[in-house]
Amino acid sequence: LYVWCQINKDQIVQFWFGTQFKAIYLPWVLVAFNMIIQGGGWTELLGIVVGHLYYFLTFKYPQEYGGRMLLKTPQFLYGLFPNRRGGVSGFGAPPRERASAQGTSGIFSGRGHTLGDD
Repeated sequence: LYVWCQINKDQIVQFWFGTQFKAIYLPWVLVAFNMIIQGGGWTELLGIVVGHLYYFLTFKYPQEYGGRMLLKTPQFLYGLFPNRRGGVSGFGAPPRERASAQGTSGIFSGRGHTLGDD
């Protein structure tokens, strides 16, 4: 969540009851919300620290400071979760035609049952 919020800083997100704010504030809003509801918030703060460390080592340090990439995604994970950007694939393509069963004609085939007849 933290990494997505850093990458999409200016994206407007919506929270409870239509409250809108920039995505960069979402982790902090969740911390405050969980402090109010549960009285804790330490787990969320730890998530922000870990997310910031990952974001810094993966994006900020190599791109802005010219450092080498210290964290790399293991190659076997790319086989399980392909590295795709730009939306979900598969939508917008027409469905493949089904092979028709032999002996049937038309879209509605089969015996069927009339409603209301006992």
